[in-house]
Amino acid sequence: MKTRDRNQRRPIPLAAAWALFCTLIAAPFSSANATKIVELEIKDGIGVATADYTLSGIEYAESINAELIIINIDTPGGLVKPMRDIVTAILGSSVPVATYVTPAGARADSAGTYILLASHIAVMTPTTVIGAATPVTIGGGDATPPQPPQPLEPPTDGAEGEDTAEEEPETLPSNGTALQRKVLNDAVSYIRGLAERHGRNADWAEKAVTEAATLTATEALEENVIEFIAEDRTRLLELLDGYEVEISGDTVTIETTGAEVEPYEANWRIRLLGAIANPEIVLLLGLIGVYGLIYEGLNPGAIVPGVVGAICLLLAAYGFQYLPVNYAGFALIILGIGLMIAEAYAPSFGALGIGGIAAFIFGAIMMFDTGVPGFGISLVFVVGLALVFGALLIWLVGYILKLRRRGAVTGNESIIGAVGVAMEDFTGEGMVWLEGESWHARSSVPVSKDQEVIVRAADGVIIDIEPVAAESATGAQLQA
Repeated sequence: MKTRDRNQRRPIPLAAAWALFCTLIAAPFSSANATKIVELEIKDGIGVATADYTLSGIEYAESINAELIIINIDTPGGLVKPMRDIVTAILGSSVPVATYVTPAGARADSAGTYILLASHIAVMTPTTVIGAATPVTIGGGDATPPQPPQPLEPPTDGAEGEDTAEEEPETLPSNGTALQRKVLNDAVSYIRGLAERHGRNADWAEKAVTEAATLTATEALEENVIEFIAEDRTRLLELLDGYEVEISGDTVTIETTGAEVEPYEANWRIRLLGAIANPEIVLLLGLIGVYGLIYEGLNPGAIVPGVVGAICLLLAAYGFQYLPVNYAGFALIILGIGLMIAEAYAPSFGALGIGGIAAFIFGAIMMFDTGVPGFGISLVFVVGLALVFGALLIWLVGYILKLRRRGAVTGNESIIGAVGVAMEDFTGEGMVWLEGESWHARSSVPVSKDQEVIVRAADGVIIDIEPVAAESATGAQLQA
């Protein structure tokens, strides 16, 4: 019986070992084939860097055949071109896109509303808002034209029973420009098309443009603007499990059970562009670049300030092309810098310097006062920057001019007029201690050891000197 029991139990460990071996071998493959959900983050103003990041994230999700793309959004709005690029990428995505307004207190205003309505699934966290999608023009004004003209009341002082029905009522003149009407009509058609594509409330979408209407999460769900309200990502995935969306005419069922959420990180180029395409950073880089080139121009050969200045100016120019800029403000900034330089060259008891600082402040505010959400500039930052860099510029130019007036500080020319001490008694040629070194010297008069001498000329490594006492005597004779 014992022998039989051993024979029956022997295959059990072998089977278990084989199962464990198969599990270990299959584990990497099952992990690689696990369902993936790619998560993106859109925060602050929507610019070129945001569009590049979102487009690359969607491309990555398509390349790994992800189950879903979640875009967490919290934005005041942004530029039209990057927004349209993001919308186009979402509409053309082969992977379902769920835009999620989060965290609590977040918003998807202006351009964010378009992105939300373009997504296959629109979700909001409680206490978030969407709307206020009225387009703005560079300079801060919105593109909404005045209200349509209203008919005036017909006159009432005419004869009783007089027929006035055939008279055309007078209308109030319209002040809306053709450009305003064009921008507004384009925005209305665009946002209505996005809402209708996914069966959402197109009438409210139009109000978001024409009336800057907004909705809370609860109101948006009641108005058929979004599909779900989710407190967090876990709840969002629960709601989306088994949800069907239409992509390219086909119905796709989303499966989130057991899916792995993979946050998508921006690469170094997108992060650099995101940092540079900031009004405050661009302004700071531009000033550093200008100051570096000014120092290099006034003090040739310094090398480092010129190199740093050129790099900073190029980075600022790279950022400028992605920002909405008012060039009248840019001209004021250049004028302000010029006035501050003039103050250092020709002191005017502060008039030029104060005028330069004021021009710089107004220019910086005007240059970025475009009304585009997320691309403004802090008044405190501008004033502080103007005061600090204004004082630095005036000091820098004054210091350079002082160095120029001092004359040469290296070479033979720098020792003309310097005072040294004779190292020995000599007549004709001897040794002199000058500026920490011993020099061969020539003198037409006798020189005593330890006597102070002054350099009158330099011929290579030999200097022509005369005693300081002799110089004083010569000066006294000339005065007599």
